[in-house]
Amino acid sequence: MEFTTNKTITFAAVVCLVCGVFVAGAAVGLKERQVENEILDRQRNVLEVAGIQTATPEELKAAYAARIQIAEVPLVPGGCEGDKKGGRSPAPAENKAKVQLLPNCGEVFLVKDAKDAQRVETIIVPVEGKGLWSTLFGFLALDPNGVDIKGLTFYKHGETPGLGGEVDNPRWKAKWVGKKAFKPGDAAPALFVQKGSARDEYSVDGLSGATLTCNGVTHLLRFWLEPERFGSYLKSFKG
Repeated sequence: MEFTTNKTITFAAVVCLVCGVFVAGAAVGLKERQVENEILDRQRNVLEVAGIQTATPEELKAAYAARIQIAEVPLVPGGCEGDKKGGRSPAPAENKAKVQLLPNCGEVFLVKDAKDAQRVETIIVPVEGKGLWSTLFGFLALDPNGVDIKGLTFYKHGETPGLGGEVDNPRWKAKWVGKKAFKPGDAAPALFVQKGSARDEYSVDGLSGATLTCNGVTHLLRFWLEPERFGSYLKSFKG
């Protein structure tokens, strides 16, 4: 009996070792492709929130290269210079978006006009923050005036399907188009998700049964549109 048990344990160990080597090899071999797919997915979401549709990876890469210009915005003093660039710093301890770290140097995507490359038709800022169950990552598209909303999309989150997960619903995302991020003369962002039906140009209909996710969307948008983040850049943008 002892001999049989030892053989079983040895066989199991060999199987585990072989499988481990196979899985590790596959992970290493596919890492480069995974990184490329992540980059393509990010680019696709940037183009989609700008209203630019592509059918193939080749079209996506070409459209992104032709239409997107990246502007660097320091989110901490000297954030886009020297060793700080590419790093992250602690976010303000008290922020309702529950952001813990923010990039020292933020990227803003400038969408160039298809017929006039010298003209910027859309500004896209990255946004992230806590919902109910997860951190939501997305992009907010604005008119070059820095006020009028042209689109909102979330490309990564773990909210409840059918409830908070409705942030992906095209019908809800369409409600953001035409809303305004700021009130005249006010540096603080005014945009928010209204529980129930929107009441003005600064509010968007809430999602039924997803109050905490909606609150999270409000908090994360306001956090990244504050003057300390991308708000001042949007206010001073001159095309």
